[in-house]
Amino acid sequence: MEYGVILPSLLSFSLLLLMAAVRAQMPGFVSLDCGGRANFTDDLGLRWTPDDQLLYGETTNISVANETRKQYQTLRFFPADNRKYCYTLKVISRTRYLVRATFLYGNFDNNNVYPKFDISLGATHWATIVVSDASTIEFQELIFLALDSTISVCLSNATTGQAFISTLELRQFNGSVYLTQYESQFYLSTSARINFGADSEAPIRYPDDPFDRIWESDSLKKANYLVDVASGTEKISTRMPINVNTGERPPQKVMQTAMVGRNGSLTYRLNLDGFPGFGWAFTYFAEIESLGPNETRKFRLVLPGMPDLSKPVVNIQENAQGKYRLYEPGYYNISLPFVLSFRFGKTSDSSMGPLLNAMEINKYIKKSDGSIDESVIASVISLYPSADWAQEGGDPCLPVPWSWVQCNSDPQPRIVKIILSEKNLTGNIPSDLTKLIGVVELWLDGNLLTGPIPDFSRCMDLKIIHLENNQLTGELPSFLVDLPNLRELYVQNNKLSGTVPSHLVDRNLILNYTGNINLHKGNNRGSHIKIIIGSSVGAAVMLVATIASCLLMHKEKMKYLKQDQLEHTKHTQRLVLSLGDGANEAAHCFALSELEDATRKFEKKVGSGGFGVVYYGKLKDGNEIAVKVLTSNSYQGKREFSNEVTLLSRIHHRNLVQFLGYCQEEGKSILVYELMHNGTLKEHLYGPRTHEQSISWIKRLEIAEDTAKEKLIGLLCPLACLGIEYLHTGCVPSIIHRDLKTSNILLDKNMRAKVSDFGLSKLAVEGASHVSSIVRGTVGYYISQQLTDKSDVYSFGVILLELISGQEAISNESFGVNCRNIVQWAKLHIENGDIQGIIDPSLHDEYDIQSMWKIAEKALMCVQPHGNTRPSMSEVLKEIQDAISIEKGADVVREGNSDEISRNSMHSSLVMGGSLDLGDHCLSIDESSAQPTAR
Repeated sequence: MEYGVILPSLLSFSLLLLMAAVRAQMPGFVSLDCGGRANFTDDLGLRWTPDDQLLYGETTNISVANETRKQYQTLRFFPADNRKYCYTLKVISRTRYLVRATFLYGNFDNNNVYPKFDISLGATHWATIVVSDASTIEFQELIFLALDSTISVCLSNATTGQAFISTLELRQFNGSVYLTQYESQFYLSTSARINFGADSEAPIRYPDDPFDRIWESDSLKKANYLVDVASGTEKISTRMPINVNTGERPPQKVMQTAMVGRNGSLTYRLNLDGFPGFGWAFTYFAEIESLGPNETRKFRLVLPGMPDLSKPVVNIQENAQGKYRLYEPGYYNISLPFVLSFRFGKTSDSSMGPLLNAMEINKYIKKSDGSIDESVIASVISLYPSADWAQEGGDPCLPVPWSWVQCNSDPQPRIVKIILSEKNLTGNIPSDLTKLIGVVELWLDGNLLTGPIPDFSRCMDLKIIHLENNQLTGELPSFLVDLPNLRELYVQNNKLSGTVPSHLVDRNLILNYTGNINLHKGNNRGSHIKIIIGSSVGAAVMLVATIASCLLMHKEKMKYLKQDQLEHTKHTQRLVLSLGDGANEAAHCFALSELEDATRKFEKKVGSGGFGVVYYGKLKDGNEIAVKVLTSNSYQGKREFSNEVTLLSRIHHRNLVQFLGYCQEEGKSILVYELMHNGTLKEHLYGPRTHEQSISWIKRLEIAEDTAKEKLIGLLCPLACLGIEYLHTGCVPSIIHRDLKTSNILLDKNMRAKVSDFGLSKLAVEGASHVSSIVRGTVGYYISQQLTDKSDVYSFGVILLELISGQEAISNESFGVNCRNIVQWAKLHIENGDIQGIIDPSLHDEYDIQSMWKIAEKALMCVQPHGNTRPSMSEVLKEIQDAISIEKGADVVREGNSDEISRNSMHSSLVMGGSLDLGDHCLSIDESSAQPTAR
């Protein structure tokens, strides 16, 4: 299929008929077998229909071991281009639905390149699909309130491989299931739906669940699933019917099983896909054990470090008003971390341990407002219901624009360009196009349009209008004269008549009206430079005019380029002068003789680096110093020396090694620092100091915190901010370290960490996306050839992995066959749930596993391949400080009971009440909705 010729299209009418046929058999259900070729009914009784109405994308068969379901033996895939590919499904407005998309790669392209692409619901980014295994099905579910008669599910932005889809399902809910006060502004993305006490690993879904939700078995031990199950945890079940006709109506089969904590505690740790963020979290309880007359079951939910948010005492029979009845307490809005640890603990007056039947957690996803012109352009495409270009689906601008539309970059974008050349358009020019007040270019040439040119006087930004080669009639309208930005107007080869407005001729305008035999030019009184191509102008004159236009535009372009270069030069000069002044004021110049005395002629070597050897020294006033002598007098070495003097003269932070001064005499370039008595972090993790006492986990966390410690006041950077974060945000212009690694983290007498070695650092010029296209950092600590502040974040992520594992960043021996990089090695273990496989054995299990997971997962976020997906240093610092709080409170949490949780327990990222803050949007939440709620 030629994608450049056949635009993405969808026969909406046929699909809507298809949906109606499906609903006749399964009300409210749609099950599309993507890439399939025939209808079939699966073992669950679900009716599947092929998506063969799609005229774009390609289909293929796949074969995956142990996967026998017919819907997963085919898929549809799409070209890796800048378009989006949409399915349009009919829905009932003001009704809640679950939409589910699944993706089974199966190496369909024989490339073994795991795809990564985006999925969106209308204008809202839903999720990024990242395939990590060819034989694992990736699921995405979204619960939404339909506000229109159709929805569009779109795939786009393939960054690796090609976008593809295996199945697309729509399930209709009844009544108030999943009703929230935020549903007009937020979708709910399913993160966990767990059936506790399941008798097998098979999920429970339709027909046991009439809404066909998928309840995963808690016996699965997936990488992102349950661990840390407490001792004494036991499965129980019943065959008695359960009354579930309230709240979200979990299936009776789910409620007939449960886990109980015979030793008084149920403890779990969950990895929540899509979090951290705000979410909807509910638990499902039903008393299914026969309790004696004197037996009671009372327990509390314990959220570590958040005693104020722990629920009141749960008495299932009392709350549910009897046995075998559903009780559903939960939170409509709660801030949850990626790693959620929780415990149900029995109260002191309870004879029975806690019980848990099921749990469901969904994350709030802020709905996009969509493009401003969405309704206007919808009216335009409604005039062409059978045209391929009118069927692309979704929002015209978001998350990526239609193939014939360009939009600006505003948060709520406007359409700035319409490209409908040669689309066989008939009838009059759609009048709704005149409502696109942000449009800059309008291309309607090469069609069969008739009638007059409509009034575009509201479109004040219009610069280019192409209406040539149609059958337009009437006069050139006078509003064209009043368009202040109009630069090009092409109306040749139409049936226009009358006189070209004289004021239009006078404009500095490229105007072509040839081929309109009844359209004539009036008197030319203009004095401006212009190009007018009238009906009597021959091809030679047209060529000359075109050349003149090119020369004029080239001259203007060169003028602006020279102005830009001049401004850039002035900015650079101002920057250099500013730094020069700062260096002269702050940097002390040592005499060479003074340093020779202090070091006893450079007698004791204490370290070395890429640009010099470091010697121990002691000044006459007794202060101990580190003296770095550059080993290279090349231009490169001198430049690094000058750079470090300049930068260190203007940055001051208690977690940056203190710069004392410099010396340049007799061809020597010397830098003088405070002495850091305990050497480098590298030496303690896997260097010559490893034979000394091992650094504890909490000390490692404190070292990580020190590397980006907050609370300082800089000399030239007077903002209170963070260590590495201070370099990024507290200095103007900001500083990118570019060589952050364990050998550049030094430890003082008290094992407090400070960052050193700024020879490779750069100033970030305002407006620049990166500081250098040439990498000069250390291999293993960077990933991109363009270093930004997010490059420092990547390097810091590598350091966090080194702190966890005690392994160096690059090794030919430590990480197994075909793996030399700590990131690749650690990622494999962490994503498989095997964090123990990377923890430094010298820590001897003296750590809290939750704090370890918190740092491991934040480290993985830091080493994401794309800089814009990495967190800021301030976000990383917060996670480190939370982990430190966990370690400090670990003993209290381990020894405490559910009745009395110590207020000294760790800080958690669980936050309730206040406002629901998601990105640039803030959802106000009143105090009452922040309380635990029973449904």
